[in-house]
Amino acid sequence: MATIRLTKEFSFEAAHALEEYDGACREIHGHSYRLFVTVKGRPCADESHPKCGMVMDFGDLKRIVGEEVVSRLDHAFVLRRSPANEALARLLGERFHRLVEVDYQPTCENMLADFAARIARRLPAGVELHALRLHETATSFAEWYAEDNR
Repeated sequence: MATIRLTKEFSFEAAHALEEYDGACREIHGHSYRLFVTVKGRPCADESHPKCGMVMDFGDLKRIVGEEVVSRLDHAFVLRRSPANEALARLLGERFHRLVEVDYQPTCENMLADFAARIARRLPAGVELHALRLHETATSFAEWYAEDNR
């Protein structure tokens, strides 16, 4: 049986600010993110199984990415957890419910590494995370490949 790759696209809206960055992204700003998730595996060959012929049910992939990424970040403000941001996070948390603090600078690159870890641990046996692509804008994106991270 051949190894097959499946890709599903997701989108979410989120804001962030890059702490101590030396450009415009230091300010609070938002993006319409587009995330492409590619998994790979061999289609189920068991003709008595309801998933026969599938590497993975697209619905299961949608649920996993929805829970681990989209529902967590959609319409949220992503902020690095740090002493410099502590007072700001406390103040924003009193007013807004969608503040997500992370232990890294919330760049496109770092977000991908976080997403990869979250998604990979939820995939069914025999299915591997192959690649992620995160578009921050229509013309700017970062990519993560499993083969580069072994």
